[in-house]
Amino acid sequence: MTEVDLPWEGGCRCGRVRLKINAKPLLTMACHCTGCQKMSSSAYSLSAAIPAEGFEITEGEPVIGGLHGAEAHHYFCGHCMTWMFTRSEGMDWFVNLRPTMLDDPRWFRPFIETWTREKLPFAETGAARSYEALPEMDAYEGLVKEYMACS
Repeated sequence: MTEVDLPWEGGCRCGRVRLKINAKPLLTMACHCTGCQKMSSSAYSLSAAIPAEGFEITEGEPVIGGLHGAEAHHYFCGHCMTWMFTRSEGMDWFVNLRPTMLDDPRWFRPFIETWTREKLPFAETGAARSYEALPEMDAYEGLVKEYMACS
């Protein structure tokens, strides 16, 4: 990751929901699952796991969209419907930010890619680590350490 000074700011496409990031990502990812393909209208979704205490909505009020279950809450701008971030049930210590919401996302590179068994044949991310599904839960600590060491 290229060194970029914090805080980072960003927002949805129309600008009605704005956010501020005051902590560097724990991990960066690309997800190839068909759900992310549909929600992002792309070959994969991108995310940066931001420590929850370093994530702040500064303007507007995002709404839940996408899946409406207990596992994950996908937050969107209620006006332009931009998918901005995800919070996962039981994992409230981080927020999965769509890094393209940042005013300057050029630093972003996915460190891991997940659900490659569902990826579209042409989709390449350049991620350092690839997983057919999700990494085992006990692998995340090592992945975070490896990412932080090279970022």
